[in-house]
Amino acid sequence: MVSDHDDGKLPAQWKKVCVVGGGMAGLAAARELRREGLDVTVLEQRGGVGGQWLYDAATDPGDPLGMAGVHSSVFASLRLNSPRESIGFSDFPFRPTNDAGGDARRYPVHGELLRYIRDFCDAFGLMDAVRLNTTVTRVAMAPPRRDGSLRWAVRSRRHGEAETEEVFDAVVVAIGHYSQPRLPTVDGMDRWRRKQLHSHSYRVPDSFAGEVVVIVGCSVSGAELALELRRVAKEVHLSTKSTEETITSAMSKSVARYENLHLRPQVEHLREDGTVVFDDGSFVVADAIIYCTGYNYSFPFLDTNGKVTVDDNRVGPLYEHVFPPELAPSLSFVGIPAKVLLPVFIEVQARWVAQVLSGRRTLPSQEEMQRAVEELSRGMEAAGLPKRWTHDMFLDLERCDDYGERTCGFPRMEQWKKEIFFSSLSDMVDDMESFRDGYHDSDLVRDGLRRHDWTPVAPRPQEEDDDAKAIGVANV
Repeated sequence: MVSDHDDGKLPAQWKKVCVVGGGMAGLAAARELRREGLDVTVLEQRGGVGGQWLYDAATDPGDPLGMAGVHSSVFASLRLNSPRESIGFSDFPFRPTNDAGGDARRYPVHGELLRYIRDFCDAFGLMDAVRLNTTVTRVAMAPPRRDGSLRWAVRSRRHGEAETEEVFDAVVVAIGHYSQPRLPTVDGMDRWRRKQLHSHSYRVPDSFAGEVVVIVGCSVSGAELALELRRVAKEVHLSTKSTEETITSAMSKSVARYENLHLRPQVEHLREDGTVVFDDGSFVVADAIIYCTGYNYSFPFLDTNGKVTVDDNRVGPLYEHVFPPELAPSLSFVGIPAKVLLPVFIEVQARWVAQVLSGRRTLPSQEEMQRAVEELSRGMEAAGLPKRWTHDMFLDLERCDDYGERTCGFPRMEQWKKEIFFSSLSDMVDDMESFRDGYHDSDLVRDGLRRHDWTPVAPRPQEEDDDAKAIGVANV
């Protein structure tokens, strides 16, 4: 709801805000908070902004399952699987650059998105708010003001320096959720002595040359790693819970196309001699297993005395995936929902947080917010949906539009952008390998591109572009 606050003055208690994370979500939050006149400090642990998209070829060789905290999950050949015309901030289109090193394709390599994020940061003058190489070690409630309003003590350590502590009026957690691997429980996993890693630690296919590889999980990442690895591996076995899953069925053409690519049922157990046994009794002797089994939400620095917890990947309680009712609005989260269009959805959340902290919008009472959270939980339980889907928006763009209108008056996405996005999904299901470079636009999309001065880039024939076969994980 919009408040009657119209005197041009900010509520005194919310003026100084800490944003944890200098990725896409953190920069979106910083931009919106500054637009509302707030004093913003962004704390980023790495040496540059960009979050996940700041590619790092190095992983921890002693921790191939990815539990040691290496941040980025981007691998070397990754290309986006959403068309650049449908993503991007609402007032800062993701247009191709004219630089010599740029990638003008509709589905560019990951470095092009990093360049876009940094261009956004520069265009809105955000770098002076960012402290790089600064790791947040603890965020906890500080002694409240006399009126009872909350404040937050933020401890951080700049690389090579001693830990320091500052007090902020509000904290926005914007660290993303693709850094803490979620691993399955497989009988014999702890005794299997051959190569095991999570996709989080995968960068290049070279070390798998001539090997038999089992990939556990047939989501987008699992399917795409299988397509990349089949080019160098002796055999690739893609294990899936259900052959009816959308991405699994999308792989059928590729499985028929390549003799060394196989679909398998779920892994039943592992043997010390390297044997991988599947649910149907079949087995292979493998050299390596890659777990493409998703990620967990993790906030090891956050101390709320149990007021915010993570239970089976449900962060809560959170009102509308952003505000913990008992701690709102001084604590908020931007970027929790999955299967949304980025970065526009995080722009929506960031704008809402900024408007609430500036006093331009007010939240419902704590009791009303808590009631809404409980109603969502009961609805999911009645529908038989697991907790871990709490923050899944299922690529429902109408639902996302409703969310933006309801929370902060955000404009709805133009229909041509929705059309180009859903067309890309349809093309992916039709053929996982060719959809990035074999698309055909509808009249609606072509008209939208013309009206917005997008220069059309013709897809390169796949046989002329080896990069067209490069594989990427979803950014949605």
